Amino acid sequence: MDLHRLGLVSTRVQHFQLTARLGSIRAAARALNMTPSSVSRSIRALEDDLRAPLFDRGGQQLRLSSAGEMLLYHLGQSTVELGRAVTGIADLRGLRRGTVTLVSIESAARGLLPRVLAQFWARNPEIAVDVRVTSSADAGAMVASGDADLALSFDQQPSRNLRRIAMAGLALGVLVPPGSRLTTITPGPTLSDLSGERVILSDSSLTLGRSVEAAMGDAFVDFARRGRTNSIALMIELAERGLGTVMQTRLGAEREIAAGSLVFVPLHERRIGLRRLMLMARPKAELSEAATALSAALGQAVDTLASDG
Repeated sequence: MDLHRLGLVSTRVQHFQLTARLGSIRAAARALNMTPSSVSRSIRALEDDLRAPLFDRGGQQLRLSSAGEMLLYHLGQSTVELGRAVTGIADLRGLRRGTVTLVSIESAARGLLPRVLAQFWARNPEIAVDVRVTSSADAGAMVASGDADLALSFDQQPSRNLRRIAMAGLALGVLVPPGSRLTTITPGPTLSDLSGERVILSDSSLTLGRSVEAAMGDAFVDFARRGRTNSIALMIELAERGLGTVMQTRLGAEREIAAGSLVFVPLHERRIGLRRLMLMARPKAELSEAATALSAALGQAVDTLASDG
């Protein structure tokens, strides 16, 4: 929802928040379709009223001052609360409206969300869903801080102010083209069977990357690292082209597996357990009707993944 359009956030505050997020007055001006001088004057006026500089303008980059960091933090908190208030007012009026903010890991956004959102919007066409793709660690932190309503992440331990709604254990395996020698190994390949393979690894920003490399190190597997990336989509496309072996769950590669361009082969390896896909939320009393409805739809989808193994 646009809190500025509703008059709940002032123009000067909007200009300050956007400039802080983009790190540049010029970038903020382009986003607002304004001149940089107009945005600069607006921020200067806010600084004059607060009697404190909000940015350190000495160097090449625009950086928040201590006062600016404090203001941005509290504005973020108030923006979240205002958004909840507006959604709550719509709930009181009996309207299935509002906005839900969901943070998700890339594999879930790619493989799970399109199907869930198609069904959800068929029943709730007036509810907007803002999706932000991020790492597992950041997903939980954003819900805990109030920047998001719901989170889909892997292998995270919910904090005290988070609630686990659903969880599915997903097997780790290899994604390879049809005809790969790894598809013929029964009951399934082990880490040792990857010796000599050109492996494309997740980087350290993904929880999978750290656990896989630790397990391969423990197994003394001599593999050739072809590359490392934090993009699940890129890993899947590289595997499709036969450019390397990817270690992943099947989540996010469903379309390619169904089309027959990739085969998912679960690993038969005691060193690596199931990956835990988790749906987390704020305490129930803090969720709007819209967020509660989406959490129910997502929870059913995650439960289905668990029953499918």
